Amino acid sequence: MRYSDAGVNIDEGNRLVSMIKGMVKETYQDGVLEGVGGFGALYEIKNYKNPVLVSGCDGVGTKLKIAFDMKKLDTIGIDCVAMCVNDILCHGAKPIFFLDYFACGKLDADDAYKVVSGIKDGCKLAGCSLIGGETAEMPGFYKDGEFDIAGFAVGVVEKDRIVDGSKIKEGDVLIGIESSGCHSNGYSLLRKIFTDLNEMIGDKKVGDVLLTPTNIYVKDVLPLLEKYEIKGMAHITGGGFLENIPRMFKGDFDAVVYKDSYPLPEIYNVILGRGVEETEMYRTFNMGIGLVVCVDKNVADDVVSDIISGGKMAYKIGEVIKGGGQVCLK
Repeated sequence: MRYSDAGVNIDEGNRLVSMIKGMVKETYQDGVLEGVGGFGALYEIKNYKNPVLVSGCDGVGTKLKIAFDMKKLDTIGIDCVAMCVNDILCHGAKPIFFLDYFACGKLDADDAYKVVSGIKDGCKLAGCSLIGGETAEMPGFYKDGEFDIAGFAVGVVEKDRIVDGSKIKEGDVLIGIESSGCHSNGYSLLRKIFTDLNEMIGDKKVGDVLLTPTNIYVKDVLPLLEKYEIKGMAHITGGGFLENIPRMFKGDFDAVVYKDSYPLPEIYNVILGRGVEETEMYRTFNMGIGLVVCVDKNVADDVVSDIISGGKMAYKIGEVIKGGGQVCLK
């Protein structure tokens, strides 16, 4: 017997590697010493006095099911990158490299190439290098035509510039940067709410709306870190506003969020109209805000202006008050 008789096609795996090798080199930064192909990828950290590595690992959850049903695989990789790099960005880290994990029942190199192409696009948006990963073919473990992906990002920040929330004080302002949609959270609920992916929301099919790639905030935030004292950041992922905003606080504070301080995307109005309670919405979805930045009130207007000048909408959505680590919606 041969390995192929058990359902593992080594030749197809080799074909995939040969297909992606040239593509991923588009993401290589100056620090890459050795990338895809070896037993390990090598990256040299340069131009830092006291570097601290910040790492994050995540996937895209059941948003993949929407991608399978819509037969659109070329953007889901952007989500995978975004979920990881946005997390480490919250500590002030610049993403420097990324690795991916692709697991399937039967490898189709052409489908896998589309996914990795999206990961490559995400890495370019984040300014980091795609230097390695793993493709696992596991017959009988996944349904035909289905797979799972995950990513692992590493960033770097000077030790004395780590953003950890320790300087947050009462009266600081919370700035929300717009999301591009539902990003990659709450999809198990979304798939129960929207059973017909051809349903229209405005002029778009629900399936296309739900597959909008997650915003990557690296290029919006890194210039702010050079110009202002960014006291805290929260990536609004699973847990929504209620679980994620308090993660930036080190002291006894609450976040007051004014719900009418920014426009609510239409998809959330539709969901509200289908019986999901408001509190559940704010602990499940990003509600139109993908990243929250905490700054002193004296620079808040300038920070908002800089973000908007960079291409994304931003709003003063709330403030910090004394409390016990809660979010108060008003």
